[in-house]
Amino acid sequence: MTTPAALVQTPATSPAAPTPALPKVLEQIDWAGKHYLIVDDFAGIRQLLRESLRSLGARNIDQASSGGEAMSLLTKTRYDVVLCDYNLGEGKNGQQVLEEARIRQLLLPSSVFVMVSAEKSVESVMGAAEHQPDAYLVKPITEGVLLSRLNRVWRRKQIFRLIDQAFMEKDYLRAATLCDEQIAANRVHVIELLRMKARMLERSGQPALARAVYEQVLGQREYHWARAGLGKIRLADGDFEQARQMFQTVIAENRHYIDAYDQLAQAYQGLGRHDEAAAILERAAKLSPNSVPRQRNLGQAALKLGNVALAEKAFRKCLVIGEYSIRKTPDAYLGLARVCGLKNNTKDALQLLQLAQRDFGGDHDDMALRAKITEGLIHHESGDYRNARRAGDELETMLGADPKRPGTAICIEMAILLFAVGVKDTPGEVLAHVVRNNHDNNLLQDEVQAIFDKARLSEEGAAIIRAARKEAVDLMNQGVVLWKSGKLPDAVKWMRMARERVPDNVRVLFNAVQISISHMQQEGYDEELDTEARMVLEHVDRLQPGQQRFAQLMEQLRGLRPKADPAAPPSEETVSEKDTAADAPPAATPVVSPTHSNRFS
Repeated sequence: MTTPAALVQTPATSPAAPTPALPKVLEQIDWAGKHYLIVDDFAGIRQLLRESLRSLGARNIDQASSGGEAMSLLTKTRYDVVLCDYNLGEGKNGQQVLEEARIRQLLLPSSVFVMVSAEKSVESVMGAAEHQPDAYLVKPITEGVLLSRLNRVWRRKQIFRLIDQAFMEKDYLRAATLCDEQIAANRVHVIELLRMKARMLERSGQPALARAVYEQVLGQREYHWARAGLGKIRLADGDFEQARQMFQTVIAENRHYIDAYDQLAQAYQGLGRHDEAAAILERAAKLSPNSVPRQRNLGQAALKLGNVALAEKAFRKCLVIGEYSIRKTPDAYLGLARVCGLKNNTKDALQLLQLAQRDFGGDHDDMALRAKITEGLIHHESGDYRNARRAGDELETMLGADPKRPGTAICIEMAILLFAVGVKDTPGEVLAHVVRNNHDNNLLQDEVQAIFDKARLSEEGAAIIRAARKEAVDLMNQGVVLWKSGKLPDAVKWMRMARERVPDNVRVLFNAVQISISHMQQEGYDEELDTEARMVLEHVDRLQPGQQRFAQLMEQLRGLRPKADPAAPPSEETVSEKDTAADAPPAATPVVSPTHSNRFS
């Protein structure tokens, strides 16, 4: 039988690149010099935990009595150990503290976060477990239990420290290489390291290699996470039926594996079985109801089906649990406003829109547009066509005043509304923007054509789609022509202009970064150009995570940094994928076979 250490080894990168020293796991841990944060709303509990830490020799101990106070301290100090109660009274709970600290990267890769609680309900435990604290301790806690758990978790964290650091830096290829190195050195944690490596492979756009890891792990033992991992790869490949079967198998064997429910719902949606997608989300929400994204997704799925009662229940729950969460978004407000409109309660619907603009207007550039779209839909769905047309006219004026366009989903919703209220030209321009930014997405273009068909503008729509696709390709090709002719500064400038025209076109964005890399390879490292390229790649990763070319270009950028920079080891470069003739040619770098991906996806 194949030993775990031999499973799908990561191909070596540049032989000249020195490997970072692996962390040493010491038998005796010095707890005295570490920094601690205790978060509990009861002073007596904080004092007991403080004394327990004092008995370990701890000197640097901070305390917080609320989630808000904890976040304030976390922004100022990088703690080694956080002991946080689940229930913290008014404001953020412990789950939300952990969630925000992770998203804002306020914890060091080596930091230990321990959830401490007297709460034993399945709902609370599962809600906390979904955010993966390093340990979950149930009160009352003895000094012996605390020390034993801290020792165990701290040693484990040191093994994964460099891997987690590479993930935080979005250097997925290096993280996967570190997984291989730790697999060879730490037999006890081989399975979890393989799990992380497979996720790294997915994140860096290497699904075939990730699949090989999952399948070989399953060949030794049936792990639900490995079966679910294969399902996610099937889902990403568009094989919705195979994905459905895999997720259903996981749920049948472990009904508390919540992530499988969310993925199964996506598989059902891909199969066009929207009733079943909503039903599985409802089951998941009953098992673990404190997830803001899950309640939002349930509300949106129910709204599309016309299940007003279920949509209202989900959106209201989303508002309650999201009040102090970093995942709070306008979606629940807008969804509930639509629900109120469908119930002919226009007054409450418009009040919700005002609340959304008040709470999110400063952080969301497209908030005013989204509110106006929702207002138009509310009036149209309630039969108030005069006010619906007024909202459409106001929306058209807003679009004329600002050339910037929102994301694809909002543009499509906007175009549907504008056509519905009788506006003709502006929705065509909005849909052309959608096509320019997704010129190689045939399924999306079919959806756009269907919108034109419904508006009885089939021929006009087909012409708009053709012209938009051609414009995107021409923008990309002109940058390549400049590159090939040796006019790299001009190529960089052209691609900046192209990015302004098609800010969400992933192919154009990748090419822009590749040309910037070529410019730095020829003219020398440029910190501003490096920063600009990384910002472009981070935007791509938000749009479409898990792209192979993202990981390769990030690796090339890391290799370009001056060797004197301690944060950047010497080059471990890869060439970009050969996509089509329209893509920028790869830089002249050593050809290697890249790999890898991570658990925090």
